[in-house]
Formats: sequence, structure tokens, C-alpha cells
Amino acid sequence: MTRNVKTLCGISFLQDTASELLYPILPIFLTTVLGAPPAVVGAIEGLAEGAASVTKVAAGRLADLIARRPLIATGYGLAALGKLLIALATVWPLVLVARVVDRLGKGMRSAPRDALLIDGIPNGRRGKVFGLHRAADTAGAVVGPLLGLALYEAFDHHLRPLFWIALIPAVASVALVSAVRDPRTKTRTSAPAEPPRAPWRALPGRYWRTLTLLAAFNLLNFPDALLLLRAHDLGLTTAGVIGAYAVYNFAYAALSYPAGALSDRLSRPLVFAAGLAFFAIGYLGLGLLHAPWLVFAVLPLYGGFNACTDGVGKAWISTLVPDSQQGTAQGLYQGTIGAAVLIAGLWAGLAWGADGHIPLLVSGTGALALAATLPALARAPMAAR
Repeated sequence: MTRNVKTLCGISFLQDTASELLYPILPIFLTTVLGAPPAVVGAIEGLAEGAASVTKVAAGRLADLIARRPLIATGYGLAALGKLLIALATVWPLVLVARVVDRLGKGMRSAPRDALLIDGIPNGRRGKVFGLHRAADTAGAVVGPLLGLALYEAFDHHLRPLFWIALIPAVASVALVSAVRDPRTKTRTSAPAEPPRAPWRALPGRYWRTLTLLAAFNLLNFPDALLLLRAHDLGLTTAGVIGAYAVYNFAYAALSYPAGALSDRLSRPLVFAAGLAFFAIGYLGLGLLHAPWLVFAVLPLYGGFNACTDGVGKAWISTLVPDSQQGTAQGLYQGTIGAAVLIAGLWAGLAWGADGHIPLLVSGTGALALAATLPALARAPMAAR
């Protein structure tokens, strides 16, 4: 629990409170208020993640060359701006612009933040650190929807006031960045030496093999906005969707630290494979069920997927490269994953049809197949602990 770990956990909690206050209602706002078809929901989220992907790669490289705190501050500032644009939106193309701006901010901050998060942390404890950060981040994703649900009722089921209130924690998270300590601001007073023309070539082969496998899975992992749309299509009210999303995030937050700690003791691929099993349960369950109340049983199990893969994946990647390449490696990893989610969002949105059960079944089945291949990595040289 270094100062930066505690501060960055607080920043992420505030930002996720703002983001997740809006996220479960955004698909409903787009389709019922602004009149966008389901394909547009998938396309908006996919394109937003695609924009973040490109930014993550560039920001990751910069994080190995210059001070990281300005990149983090800019990223959180763009996220706050994106939320302001959503509050002003009267047509869905402006929501597209807003989501792209928001995700550009995420792309700008993610790799520099993650590199700074593990600064001075040994390999054997990085799972705990990333797990703790994901728990704090996702705690905001529990508070946000619950706050949104209370406000939704208080404002007589009007959605737009919630967008304005979400700006408060978003701006607070930007202000808190000033408390982050960045050693590069003290040790680097002159311009860095000219970097190699192709810094990614210096990354080891085990990094590339892991990246390829994880990117292949994320071609099946479409944005959660479509899962919430499926819950709404099954008959849940707007309040029900928000409540189900809060339950999902509670499970995600509660399991993140134990999953990260477990990955420090066992092989990270094994914990990641367990996450893929949870993913399959969530997607197959949502694809097959018909009773709306069952969403409250399936989504908490799906929360185990992100708990076992998000922080664990970052910890896994961090142990495959030296500290001098952490920003580059994390940025390329997160950017590649985002590009895969872009493709997943596009194909799932186009194949959604009347109720979305076909893409859910396809992705769930594919995840089961991939989960069966990951345990073998625990016995391979690339399976760093």
C-alpha cells in the first residue's frame, strides 16, 4: 500500500462512480430517448473502445519516456469532458463523440497509471496490487449504479439529470491526480534520449504469445452495454437493469482482490482460465434464459470473469517484461485488447437481431473452448508467476 496505490485507488473509485452511474442507463437512453437501433449501441461502444486502443499504445510508449502524471491527469480530464457532452446530447451521434472522448481519456491514462501503480512493487505481489486497484475501481461501479437508481427514482424516472450529477465525482477524480507522486518529475529534467524506431520489437517472445492468445479471446468479448440491453429486452425495467448491474459490480469488486492474490500464489493462466469459465456461464446464461429475475443470478457469476481476468491479465503482462518497458507493454496489451473488443462490438451489434441470444451463445461457447487451452500455459515457460 504505497501512497500511489492508495491515491490511484481513490481516483479510480471516483471516476468509476461517475462512469458507472451512467453506463447502465446509456443503452436505454440511446434506444428509447434518442431512437438509436441496437446495432448503434454496439457500434458506439466498439468504436469508443477502438479509439481508446490507439491511444493506449501511444500513451504506453510515452509513459516509458516522460513523466506519467500529466498523461494521467489529461486522461481523467477527457473522461470528465465526455460526460459533459453526454449530458448535452439530443441526438445519438453526439453520444458517439462523447463516448469516443471519454475512451480517449481512458486510453491516455490507463497504461501510465498501471505502470506507476506497480512502481517499486515486486513481481510476487503485483497480482494483489492490481486486484486491490480493480476492487477499488469496481467499488465505484457498485456505488455509481446504486446512486443512479436512487436519483432515477428521485427525479421521477427522468434520465438526463443523472448525467449532470455524474460530473461531480468525475471532476473530483481529476483534482485528486495532483496527490500522485511521479518519480520521473524529479529524476528526468531533460529530454529523454531518442527512443528506438521500433520499441515493440524489443519485447520478448513470451509477451507476444500471451498477447496473441488474450487478444483472440477478446474477439468474443463484446461491450457490456449489449448485455444490459439483453437484460432490458428480457423484461427488466430501467430500475431493474441498474440494480442488476450493481449486483454484478458488487461481485466483481468483492472477488477482484482474492483473485489477484490467488494469481500471486498459483499460475496466472489458471486464474485467467477460471475467469473464462465465468464468462461462458454469464453469456450462455443470458443467451438461454427467459425469466427476467434470473438475470440477478447470472450477472454476479459473470462478475467473476472480470475479477479473474482484468487485474490478473495486467499482472501477468507486467511479469513478462522488464520495468523499463512496463508502459510500452501495458499500452500495447490494453490497446490490442481494446481493438479486439471493437471488432466484437461491431459483429455482435450487427448480429444482435431481435433479442441478441445468437451472439451470446456464440461467444459463450467460444470462451469455453479457450478456457480449456489456458491451463496448459501453467506448465509452459511463458507462464510467469
